[in-house]
Amino acid sequence: MTIPTKYPDSHNEAALLEPYTYICSNPGKEMRTELIEAFNIWIKVPQEQLAIINKVVKMLHTASLLVDDIEDDSVLRRGEPVAHKIFGVPATINCANYVYFLALAELNKIPNPKMLSIFTEELLSLHRGQGMELLWRDSLTCPTEDEYIAMVNDKTGGLLRLAVKLMQAASDCQEDYVRMVELIGIHFQIRDDYLNLQSSQYSANKGFCEDLTEGKFSFPIIHSLRADPTSRKLLNILKQKPTEPELKVYAVSLMNATKTFEYCREKLAYYESCALEEVRRLGGNPRLEKIISKLSIPDPNVETNKDFVPVFAQTPGSNKRKAVPE
Repeated sequence: MTIPTKYPDSHNEAALLEPYTYICSNPGKEMRTELIEAFNIWIKVPQEQLAIINKVVKMLHTASLLVDDIEDDSVLRRGEPVAHKIFGVPATINCANYVYFLALAELNKIPNPKMLSIFTEELLSLHRGQGMELLWRDSLTCPTEDEYIAMVNDKTGGLLRLAVKLMQAASDCQEDYVRMVELIGIHFQIRDDYLNLQSSQYSANKGFCEDLTEGKFSFPIIHSLRADPTSRKLLNILKQKPTEPELKVYAVSLMNATKTFEYCREKLAYYESCALEEVRRLGGNPRLEKIISKLSIPDPNVETNKDFVPVFAQTPGSNKRKAVPE
């Protein structure tokens, strides 16, 4: 009888990890890596341990994208077909779960007992946040804004909070950066929700108004539904998970009518201001300030740039519709 070896065959390993390596071959903007390096100006983790933490966070983030795309039935990720459409759902799920544990094995290279408890706590938060978002979607339950923010703190802020807590465990720094991390996470998620419905570049990378097709209760959709509770049009459209561009255009026009995108820009400006104020309270960090400022959303009535081109801007009843991205 052949006894299995402890370490896998490299050829089989490559096959098992193919969905992961596929998505890694088309990297994003590496925003989390930039944030980790910016926080390290304060925390001062030795470079060898910082490299491990960076790798662990990147592995967890990329693996979570594989699962997110399955749960959302997405078609595109960063302008390319999603992994599960190429490799199949079972292999992609197994790959993502495998990478979670490979990340834990990588983290064990740092001989620090605090690391495992931090890893466990934040992975639980990530899955709790993701679970709440799925529950709202699948039960067609519109959360309050406060419930949405709590979910974002679990889900979107989770990986950065994990990184910062791991960094602190690897250093002598005692400062509490949780509020700073959560402000960045909230701003980032509202921005992402906003761009999903307003940016033509986002449409090219992820799909045209993909949050509507997913039936997702994103920040703009929550605001619009609660701003006009007498109308069920938007909720009924969301329930259908539309794929037709014309119906999506109409849904966004309903959100324009409730001044939802203006509200989103106001909230983004508020959280950006709070984040910059927190940076100053913590002693200043030019690199982090630059990252936060780079995420700022311009007022479309004042300026535009190549990263933000409004998809459309019409209200119900208007015949002046701009072209839908192809």
